[in-house]
Amino acid sequence: MRFETDERFAQQRRPASGLASMRGLALAGLVLIVAAAGCAITPEAPPASTGYETYRVGAPDTLLITVLPDPTIERQAVVRPDGMISIDLVGDVPAGGRTVEEIAADVEKRIGRFKRGASVTVAVVLARSSSVTLLGEVGGNRSMALLKETRIAEAIGQAGGLNRFANTDRIRVIRHMGGQTHVYHVDLGAIQNGDLSTNMLLAGGDIIYAPPTIWARVGHALNALLYPLQPFLGFGTSLAGSAASKGLGI
Repeated sequence: MRFETDERFAQQRRPASGLASMRGLALAGLVLIVAAAGCAITPEAPPASTGYETYRVGAPDTLLITVLPDPTIERQAVVRPDGMISIDLVGDVPAGGRTVEEIAADVEKRIGRFKRGASVTVAVVLARSSSVTLLGEVGGNRSMALLKETRIAEAIGQAGGLNRFANTDRIRVIRHMGGQTHVYHVDLGAIQNGDLSTNMLLAGGDIIYAPPTIWARVGHALNALLYPLQPFLGFGTSLAGSAASKGLGI
């Protein structure tokens, strides 16, 4: 008799033990989230804005080269991946990493052998080399060309804004500059309230990351923990549905 009682007690305890295990896994996941948040790199304050830097050409920008005097020569050239452009009579001219003034001076010097008193101007027709990347809780992860002076609030708006899971107070801008990586903190909530101190000017190559809120992190972690159990949970739901249907005579 005692054996039967003990066995019945053990059967009643098993579901509780399974539930305790799942709770333990969830708790472990939350602990990992907190630990990861504590080990994150502390962002810097945005750099002081000193105005937009002189644009430097890169691949695959499209340039318009104009040579005066008459007869006027106009040619469009696309900067190749090796940073070179090709121009009639001149051949290959280095363009990557240069300003339009530097390119014009080089072309003018080279073409002077064929056209006396030549004056060369270079203009950027399509600027595609300078871009920023948006990641995280944004309307759509994407890469955006910097066709003009652009600040972070404008870039986020052009990307479709943030979704409801984004932590607007902890937007980050990651920038690689001078061989070092800098992480800047942007408070979009403060910007929306009129404080533009963190509405920093973007530069080519910047990465904008919109992290999720702490509750969104918890949700992602729980989803990751429960994902392996979904087939079993779905099977149990199907059995329960079948039993209910039979009981109701459906």
